[in-house]
Amino acid sequence: MQNLTLKKAIAGVAVILLVLLLGIHLHQRNHFNRNVTINHVAVGGLTVQQAYDKVSKTKRTSKIYVKQKLVYVGKPTQSGFTASDKGRIVKALHEQYTFFPSRRRVNLIVEPANLDKSALGDIDAAVNNRLQQLNSGRRAPHDAYAVYQDGKVKVIPAVKGTQYSDQGLNRTVSREFVNGTVHLKPKFITPLSANSATVQNEKKQLAKLEGRSVTYRVQNKDYRFTTAEVVSKATYQNGHYSFNTGPVKAKINQINRKQATLGRAFKFKTASGKVVTTTNAGTYGWKISSKQAGQSLASALGANKKQVNAENDIYGKGYSHLGTGYNNISNDGIGKTYVAVSLAKQHAWFYKNGKCVLSTDIVSGSNNAGNRTPKGVWYIMYQQSPSVLRGTNDDGSKYSSPVQYWSPFTLSGCGFHDASWRHDWSKTAYKETGGGSHGCINMHPENAGIGFHALSKGEPVIIY
Repeated sequence: MQNLTLKKAIAGVAVILLVLLLGIHLHQRNHFNRNVTINHVAVGGLTVQQAYDKVSKTKRTSKIYVKQKLVYVGKPTQSGFTASDKGRIVKALHEQYTFFPSRRRVNLIVEPANLDKSALGDIDAAVNNRLQQLNSGRRAPHDAYAVYQDGKVKVIPAVKGTQYSDQGLNRTVSREFVNGTVHLKPKFITPLSANSATVQNEKKQLAKLEGRSVTYRVQNKDYRFTTAEVVSKATYQNGHYSFNTGPVKAKINQINRKQATLGRAFKFKTASGKVVTTTNAGTYGWKISSKQAGQSLASALGANKKQVNAENDIYGKGYSHLGTGYNNISNDGIGKTYVAVSLAKQHAWFYKNGKCVLSTDIVSGSNNAGNRTPKGVWYIMYQQSPSVLRGTNDDGSKYSSPVQYWSPFTLSGCGFHDASWRHDWSKTAYKETGGGSHGCINMHPENAGIGFHALSKGEPVIIY
């Protein structure tokens, strides 16, 4: 009998506990815990509808702190919540659910669909400005990096600094913006360590430079360059090499002395068979830029390319800075297509592929310092037909002369052109006062067109 009574009592207690637990569960399922907030609005003990009503009616004001200093205060705005956001409140209720009531402080971020984020730009600017103030006078960190130097690869260790990083701050503001008040705690900038995968890859890529060589093709000659002869220092970052190429200069200078034509005199065989040496005053020719060659060779070494042509590394002077005559190997670098002008004979010979296509008398510049046709080897800068020549006469007056054919070869304005106004075509005309040109090569109108079409841009012009 006693056992039966005890069993009934236990069953009764169990039912009470079950009812109590069910009641607790139902309450917890439909009410927020005591110390829960949504967007810093207290919703403890409220149902979803009550929480929605309170949150949706509460205006928000943006207050942004960086290391406890207030850097931005916005104007009060509406919460942005609408009825369509109620499902988000339900989701928040489920996230904070505990079977037994909890006193733990929890702030749930619930962002409404119509939240006004127009102030984010101003907030980012205020945060960045504060970071600049904080970092003023602080020591910047330096990443570790690998370097190839003096034929070896080594790793330069990282240097820690005291500057703060902006990393993650914008994301934090964007995520917590709906709260109104956001506290940002920037961390120190962490430099890239020597053991990082990035630095180890740099080391690996730089090690590939060791023992490599490349052939440098200059016209018809080959020169071998090793990495040590090209690169004094190299780094590898973001998938690209950077090179210091000081060592290459000495060898490029040797090649230039041996093969380059820019700024030197030329040995030239005249139509009569006499060999003359021109002056070195002209603009025709090419030279290798040691700086450009260094980068071309170093890039080839980095890509393990076996040969590079110097043609892309040459330069010149005058109208074109790209260099002229690089592919001319014969005739002391002048080649077989050129114009030769004898000032003494007042005659010009136009050669095409070694064949004289025009031999004609001309009138050159007057025999005075201001109008002499300059000696040297020049090149045709461009061609124009028709054209108008403009300049200043010896008496200071201006002239404007229409011509049918114009092929200039100096920056001072000397060139080949027809001269329909000229009547004196004698071989001494240039010696007479006012009898010569202003430096140009005057040609008979009847053969100026032949000469014009025989010429081409970049073609050498020998004045001797």
